[in-house]
Amino acid sequence: MASRGKSETSKLKQNLEEQLDRLMQQLQDLEECRDELELEEYEETKQETLEQLSEFNESLKKIMSGDMTLVDELSGMQLAIQAAISQAFKTPEVIRMFAKKQPGQLRTRLAEMERDVIVGKLPRDVYTQQKVEVLTALRKLGEKLTPEEEGFLSANTSATLSQFEKVSVNLGAGDKVFALASRGVENTQK
Repeated sequence: MASRGKSETSKLKQNLEEQLDRLMQQLQDLEECRDELELEEYEETKQETLEQLSEFNESLKKIMSGDMTLVDELSGMQLAIQAAISQAFKTPEVIRMFAKKQPGQLRTRLAEMERDVIVGKLPRDVYTQQKVEVLTALRKLGEKLTPEEEGFLSANTSATLSQFEKVSVNLGAGDKVFALASRGVENTQK
């Protein structure tokens, strides 16, 4: 993740060099074929090429002045959220339901986990970790938690889940968070 944008920057540079070479070659070819073209066709083609060069120059100025960048603040926030999601949520099933905005299924999963811990099918530490994930996901989906759930969450929330809460609040808990969570699910499933 630290090299984010480096290969894109390299490709951009290569594309810019190729575009400049193409435009210069176009001008050279135009001059070499000047006698074979009608004056109007020559002038029109030359004008189009010069306009393309002017547009190319404006793009270069924007890039060089910093108005245009491949890695910006939003990308930095996106990286922070991806890291927070991957650190905070260990259960792919919870990430998937969160990403797909399925609070009903999260509630069903929570009930199944409570049943499984009672019958001894689920270890208490795994239950605690997964319950915290489910409750955090429900809260982020805008679901109202009971006072008992809020108490459980505040007593058991890890530092990574707290960071996830802060990062996603700073970005706005909208569709960007869900899209990133979806990518987290896809990466986890691979």
